Amino acid sequence: MEHRQLGGSGLRVPALSFGAGTFGGRGPLFGAWGTTDVSEARRMVDICLDAGVTMFDTADVYSDGASEEVLGTALKGRRDAVLISTKTGLPTGDGPRDAGTSRPRLIRACEDALRRLGTDVIDLFQLHAFDASTPVDEVLSALDDLTRAGKIRYAGVSNFSGWQLMKSLAAADRHGRPRYVAHQVYYSLAGRDYEWELMPLARDQQVGALVWSPLAWGRLTGRIRRGRPLPAGSRLHATADFGPPVDDELLYRVVDALDTTAAETGRTVPQIALNWLLTRPTVASVLIGARTEEQLRQNLGAVGWELTPEQLRRLDEASAVTAPYPYFPYQRQEGFARLNPPMVTTRAH
Repeated sequence: MEHRQLGGSGLRVPALSFGAGTFGGRGPLFGAWGTTDVSEARRMVDICLDAGVTMFDTADVYSDGASEEVLGTALKGRRDAVLISTKTGLPTGDGPRDAGTSRPRLIRACEDALRRLGTDVIDLFQLHAFDASTPVDEVLSALDDLTRAGKIRYAGVSNFSGWQLMKSLAAADRHGRPRYVAHQVYYSLAGRDYEWELMPLARDQQVGALVWSPLAWGRLTGRIRRGRPLPAGSRLHATADFGPPVDDELLYRVVDALDTTAAETGRTVPQIALNWLLTRPTVASVLIGARTEEQLRQNLGAVGWELTPEQLRRLDEASAVTAPYPYFPYQRQEGFARLNPPMVTTRAH
């Protein structure tokens, strides 16, 4: 398993990491994702470690904390061999202190996560969403204190906009606080918005991308095809409204390109979609999830081989869309492009 530097930090992470959203299985969303229990989770961890996948990602909001509990139990006795990443900030209850990233919420959330995970330190502690009601300086100060106390090693964010992330990084520099080293983002062949602003920011500021939902919320599994109904067993029946929207025609165009590439390479559609992401600038690790051993082993087959330049170009072109303002002039007009050469080269449809 290839390991990559996480942003501007000294932490090296595996190119593929495991997302434990299927662990626990409580509630309408996470129950539809998966219901992996402790015994099954241990087996998943075994398979991951054998393949060199050593980072495991979860969140306090996943199954009301059950994901952290199951993951912590499954990792018992192997803590020194793994990296643990978790997230907080989204509502976990109806009370005034059950949401956001205020100082008391962050301290309590960290303590609760440590208890559920059965560890004394979290390798990567991420803010699950931007909290507009809490001053950035307060958030950074609390994270600094948790770092100095030895309860977290690195801090990161998830689902921030460009200005939110840049404001936070600038404040960290101004006050001498630890910088965010990771941004957990949605990015896939069916959703490339990350490239317009967040990717250039990440390269400029040395923030590594951890990719969530790399298969577009289950749409790039190879089971969804043009002119066919949604498969009966697809979790999209229950979860589509929770995830990123995808235009149907874009999806079918991408799937057609994936099918062609799969036929050429002998790889599966998910493996090609994951491998494409690992070629993109700033991507440090792609989070894979699985409800079964078979799914996990298939996803692990996304590494150890390369797509050809022609295959990459085909996937790029099939998935390209016209960027919104103010990005489209830089994508489409020569004068703008000369001032800001694109990080990735694609043609919009």
